[in-house]
Amino acid sequence: METLRCKKGFICDMDGVIYHGERLLPGVKEFVDWLYRENKQFLFLTNASGKTPKELQQKLWRMGLDVDQSHFYTSALATAKFLSRQSPDCSAYVIGDPGLYNALHDAGIAINDVDPDYVIVGETVNYNFDKICRAMHHVMNGAKFIGTNTDLTGPSENGIIPACRALVAPIEITTGVSAYYIGKPNPLMMRSAIHRLGVHSEEAAMIGDRMDTDIIAGIESGLDTVLVLSGVTSKENITQYPYRPRIILNGVNDIPG
Repeated sequence: METLRCKKGFICDMDGVIYHGERLLPGVKEFVDWLYRENKQFLFLTNASGKTPKELQQKLWRMGLDVDQSHFYTSALATAKFLSRQSPDCSAYVIGDPGLYNALHDAGIAINDVDPDYVIVGETVNYNFDKICRAMHHVMNGAKFIGTNTDLTGPSENGIIPACRALVAPIEITTGVSAYYIGKPNPLMMRSAIHRLGVHSEEAAMIGDRMDTDIIAGIESGLDTVLVLSGVTSKENITQYPYRPRIILNGVNDIPG
């Protein structure tokens, strides 16, 4: 634990680590106070692409946690950064929510429903047959295919709902083209996050509740890894995986010294 507490940077997953739905998890406020008090660099990292950093900031503020929006990083931002470096001034047909559209706009990527360079799919409640057909035809006509993350399902107030990979699947199946996924566990997103932190990977830790995204992403990026049992993973689940986190905690409230 002392090795963990001495790290200069912390990358934290959000749902299952910081909150459940609209409820802040126990000890999170104390953990964030500790991060500020100890002058740690930190990012709240989420595979969800639908919300902007400002919206995520406001969500935490409603729960009683005041964190500057510069501390949030999403798969939408990582996707926009990837495209702006790969193909500056490109255009895209997008299936997603405002967080994805805003990130692409800010990166100078034009929305194009006619002859896009890319088809990009993120989470959205506005998903229908027409959008699947349009995306399918663009991919078959040569548009490159991007998924913001590999999450198959996600949490909601009413239980589990389809997430990005479930929405990508019909387009992959009908075109025979596999999407390239940007979010965790792709080290691409993790390297971008580490760069934002401004610390070396050996001086940073990844805190998450999922073995298949958070922990493997941390391991592959050279970060110290912390699994918290406040989300979807139980101690019994851990043995299913060929890799392990360095530390297992009940929640982030165990970290402040």
